[in-house]
Amino acid sequence: MSSDATPRPALWADVPEDQWNDWRWQLSHRLNSVEDFAKLIRLTEEEIGGLSAPNKFRVDVTPYFASLIDPDDPDCPVRLQVIPRARELEGFESMMVDSLAEDAHSPVPGLVHRYPDRVLMLVTTQCASYCRYCTRSRIVGDYHATFNRRDHDLQIEYIRRTPQIRDVLLSGGDPLTLPQKILEDLLQRLRAIPHVEIIRIGTRVPVFLPQRVTDDLVEMLRKYHPLWMNIHVNHPKEITPELARACAKLADAGIPLGNQSVLLAGVNDHPNTILKLCHELVKLRVRPYYLYQCDLVQGSGHFRTTIAAGLEIMETLRGHTSGYAIPTFAVDLPGGGGKVPVLPNYLIAQSHGRLVFRNFEGYISTYTEPTDYQRPKKTKWVPDLPLAQQQQRGVADLLAGKELAIRPEGWDAIHLHRGSYAPADASPDGAADASTPIWTKFH
Repeated sequence: MSSDATPRPALWADVPEDQWNDWRWQLSHRLNSVEDFAKLIRLTEEEIGGLSAPNKFRVDVTPYFASLIDPDDPDCPVRLQVIPRARELEGFESMMVDSLAEDAHSPVPGLVHRYPDRVLMLVTTQCASYCRYCTRSRIVGDYHATFNRRDHDLQIEYIRRTPQIRDVLLSGGDPLTLPQKILEDLLQRLRAIPHVEIIRIGTRVPVFLPQRVTDDLVEMLRKYHPLWMNIHVNHPKEITPELARACAKLADAGIPLGNQSVLLAGVNDHPNTILKLCHELVKLRVRPYYLYQCDLVQGSGHFRTTIAAGLEIMETLRGHTSGYAIPTFAVDLPGGGGKVPVLPNYLIAQSHGRLVFRNFEGYISTYTEPTDYQRPKKTKWVPDLPLAQQQQRGVADLLAGKELAIRPEGWDAIHLHRGSYAPADASPDGAADASTPIWTKFH
């Protein structure tokens, strides 16, 4: 075994180096049963119950990632993420199967179009290993629900015929588990679409299976720039020499790397853990990108923290480390509302021309605004957004004066308080005519 490698448990001590470093060997020797894990760790009764449950979410763990598990500590942060416990089968308030309403925003199978200029392209349901808090556990890991060539064709055709899409994120499942020819075919076809500016890949393969990041794979990926990649590391214990080498190959190939973590109770919900994680990621040239609040998905109840726990972590990062080492704490809103950043309140008060701020130390200061500033309505250097994007309504329209209010569908009907006042053409008995609106539109 190389001196610059993660120590192997005795279970795999005799595996030849070339086999251990072969990603295909790793996939074909994944652990998934009580018998498999019992050879490696001292299972608790709750873990045995979780592994024995008939309707559990799929279990598969690569030998490499399993070698990071502390065999004697049931609270090991790696162990918690991949070995089921009986409690994951318990329901909780507001639990959902599809908590992000991805299926409702899917114009064709496997394509999620929630934001105006970008889409999520689910290209497979298979992963190298399976996270117990998976937000797509409704489909991920299911051999029968995987996406095929026909689905890929429909996805790409939709992108081709929707010119406002400039950014495509490949996810799943994990795109890097696809056969390389299929992955390259997808990248090649997307790159041929003129309005697709950016291609992104979301993957946990460098963490679960760093052996897959071969020179051949990296040389293929670098042909399709601009190509970005987000990996998924939740705890410093997952950062190993093998992950460092995989990230170095990708970064050296010009692929910008980000990291998306999920805030998980018992795994990384302490400020020191996230601070250490962010520092270790930056050393690998990986930019901390998102820290997600755990979704309301089935099986994740015991992983959920309060929003306050996440805000406390963010308070300990700002000012205590470099800005580029601080992720955005975000809640992916249930029901398909998309990602919303959640920040500590650094703006304390605001009046005309003056704002009051605090910093991470509690230092409070004022900032004076200019009195003669006017934002330009247009700019001659950058053309107007495409019409499809202009028609997206939101808070920006309120700030620009295009709208006075944005009301949910059916809001007017709910708030028709007839008889509260009489419009000018009301009937003599004081009742408003049924065809007369109580108030006119705000816009």
